[in-house]
Amino acid sequence: MKTTYERIVDVNEIASEKRGDIQDILALAEQEDLPSAALDKKRNLLLAIDVQNDFMESIGSLPVTGSKSDVQRLTRWMYKNMASLTQIMCSLDSHSLLQIFHAGWWVDKAGNHPQPFTIIRYEDVVEGIWTVTYADSLEQSKNYLKNLAAEGKKELCIWPYHCLEGSFGAQLETQFTNMLYFHSAVRKAKPLLVYKGQDPYTEMYGIIKAEYDANGFINHAVLDAIQAYDAIYIAGQASSHCVLASAAQILEYFKEDKAITSRITLLTDCMSPISGFESVTQQAFESMKEKYGIQIKKSTEVIL
Repeated sequence: MKTTYERIVDVNEIASEKRGDIQDILALAEQEDLPSAALDKKRNLLLAIDVQNDFMESIGSLPVTGSKSDVQRLTRWMYKNMASLTQIMCSLDSHSLLQIFHAGWWVDKAGNHPQPFTIIRYEDVVEGIWTVTYADSLEQSKNYLKNLAAEGKKELCIWPYHCLEGSFGAQLETQFTNMLYFHSAVRKAKPLLVYKGQDPYTEMYGIIKAEYDANGFINHAVLDAIQAYDAIYIAGQASSHCVLASAAQILEYFKEDKAITSRITLLTDCMSPISGFESVTQQAFESMKEKYGIQIKKSTEVIL
């Protein structure tokens, strides 16, 4: 390509509050002459999980250590494989202020909200240790906690306010966005943006479904897209939570079809775990490899 990586991505501005000018990126893309993604014989999909400002070191409310380097490696991989990368799908955590995993949802007997990373269990609510801010949400909140415990899911964790709709923290990281739209313009492929986590009564780590949802919502649009590609590459944040949950949900859905699960590759140097979850995350990935036949590779080992 005529455009160098450095003209698209300023590595010194990864995870910064400096806003780029997308018009400059599009002007660079106009100089390129790569074929349309619609002509690709082998269709390659990048599934980028929650590459958002609030998960970035130095600027995020829920920063993941290693995320800045992850973005640099991911954007370099996107650049090197520009001519063969057919489509990019991005999940975006998208929350309101009042959601069951935010502090404002809960109060103790003294009227205090829980601190970040507090764990709230069904028994805590039954015993009156915690109650909801708005009384009309009590029964549904208790039902959610009860079903989390019954199904052996993650316990409810109070997370710092993050990815609030319309906020800077909810936006895709700027330098990743530069590469995303450079790819879109050069390959004539509209990015697929998938918003998740908007139901106030549940957590949604994975891209396919919530931790518990009485209505049983499943994002078939994402599953249909995955089924349509010959190879799927997964990256993003955090590997221990939203990436892991997304991969697990996809693999569980396609568990009877190794022809699909074996198409999936985790780009492990383009994702990082939340501190303390390193070992359990690695074990989970290795288990997926053994059970479903997925591949676990560094981005430098993958040329499309």
